Amino acid sequence: MISIAGLRKNFQSGDRAVAALQGIDLEVSKGEFFVLLGPSGSGKTTLLRSVAGLEKPDAGEISLNGKVMFSSSRRIAEPPEARGIGMVFQSYAIWPHLTVAENIGLVLTHGRSRLAKSEAQARIRHALSLVQLDDFESRPARLLSGGQQQRVALARALAVNPALLLMDEPLSNLDARLREEVRTNIKKLTDQLGITVLYVTHDQVEAMVLADRIAVMALGEILQIGNPYELYRAPASSLVAEFFGSINWLHGKMLDSVRVETEIGTLVIQAARQYEENVVLGVRPEDVKLVDAPVDVENRFVGNVLATAFLGDQATSEVKIKDKVLLAKTLPDDVKPVGAVSVHLPKEKIVVFPETVTERNLDYK
Repeated sequence: MISIAGLRKNFQSGDRAVAALQGIDLEVSKGEFFVLLGPSGSGKTTLLRSVAGLEKPDAGEISLNGKVMFSSSRRIAEPPEARGIGMVFQSYAIWPHLTVAENIGLVLTHGRSRLAKSEAQARIRHALSLVQLDDFESRPARLLSGGQQQRVALARALAVNPALLLMDEPLSNLDARLREEVRTNIKKLTDQLGITVLYVTHDQVEAMVLADRIAVMALGEILQIGNPYELYRAPASSLVAEFFGSINWLHGKMLDSVRVETEIGTLVIQAARQYEENVVLGVRPEDVKLVDAPVDVENRFVGNVLATAFLGDQATSEVKIKDKVLLAKTLPDDVKPVGAVSVHLPKEKIVVFPETVTERNLDYK
């Protein structure tokens, strides 16, 4: 459905060029919900806008559904209205002085493919029914809540019967509870319609809930592509691991193929990867196992619980081993508020990467 090859885009900042996209290659299948995930400045919105035709890349090629929409070498640059897309912006772009129906109707009665009034009305009613706003046609847009505005923006994007739906941080302006409800509705609706979605967010939880696959981006590059489980449990680099969920970091030095000397003691790891000299090791908070009694297993250490926070469905604890403080997540019933504890770090849950300048500059807490 989406095929991107060698895409590059630079922006001018004063007298120097800033690379927003650095040779992006990407394939998105028909019917796939694909998420671009990354911090601000990673290039994810620039990539989305390039697919939409709202940004003109400096180099590369973009094809949608087998048709070339942009090619620097062939001098092709189709306008947005020729690309068969629907788009939901972060700001929703709702006109407050128009009704809900008029906001949706604008995309149907203006531009290249103007529809007859009767057909436009039918499209509007159908789009509103999809987002469960059937009785809102004549409602002034200024009277809508944030969640209703988001649904109107989605209905407007769906009204053009797009082959591809592009969404740029559409939930960032909603409160936490409403955001959870709306993202569930978006996933159900797009699955029901079988539509291809390219979705931008900086929220890792949002990405994991929605995506079939995710591309983690940083500094205009794609660091790794995979499904949520693959990215969380098998990150290709420390940058992916750091961004994709909470993680505890330890500095270490390889003693042999399965043993690493760290600041909390010697750790045994799985020998799937072979590194030499200095490494960094990561372990997720939920994999830091706290037990009252010592257990006779490898990677067992004596620790001290400094503080515990109860969060409803889980509890988080700060655990000190020697001079290092690790974050642990447990079930509420298993919580130990403070005091001595035995800590187990399962070797199969530890990720290991060679220490580079990037790793040394990470915030190891």
